Amino acid sequence: MLNIKIFFSVVAIILNFISYIPYIRDIIKGKTIPHAYTWLIFGLVNIFVFGLQISKGAGVGAFFTLAVAVMVFFIFILSLYKGEKKITFLDTVFLVLALIALVLWIFAKQPILSVILLSVINMLAFAPTLRKSWNKPFSETMSTYIMNGSKQALSLLALEQYNIVTYLLPLSASLVTFLFVFILIFRRKVFKIIKNK
Repeated sequence: MLNIKIFFSVVAIILNFISYIPYIRDIIKGKTIPHAYTWLIFGLVNIFVFGLQISKGAGVGAFFTLAVAVMVFFIFILSLYKGEKKITFLDTVFLVLALIALVLWIFAKQPILSVILLSVINMLAFAPTLRKSWNKPFSETMSTYIMNGSKQALSLLALEQYNIVTYLLPLSASLVTFLFVFILIFRRKVFKIIKNK
């Protein structure tokens, strides 16, 4: 049984690195404009959840979360140079809320409450990118988000132990990512209709 878990973990990790190739390419070309706040929070959340998953028996499945953190921090660094420059007050509010939740997590010292808080933080992290993408729906690489939602779902199969601490973040991240993809599709269609009028 462990061999199949290793297989799913390796496939999810490989898909993780592949999924960011078009995103990084589009950032370099100036087509994709990442929001630094989103990627910073994603990175912090994934590092903390990796530690929680290891402590609760996720086994080889946790290394996917670590691989996500590595790529997310790389995107964060790129976003400092090539990312969204228009930071709104609302973006800062979401960043502050996410950081407050991280502080609460540090003091909570309860794995279940911690993973719930971290999963909520992860969803809040999408807010600045969602706000930006609502107004500029072509400023994100949709294929990366489709692969990201898929790899998060696949990573669930790599977990050695199933409990709320090990599966909540990848499950919620997959659902929120696919919701974001549907929003991008909707907004792109609206923009095309307006453009063709």
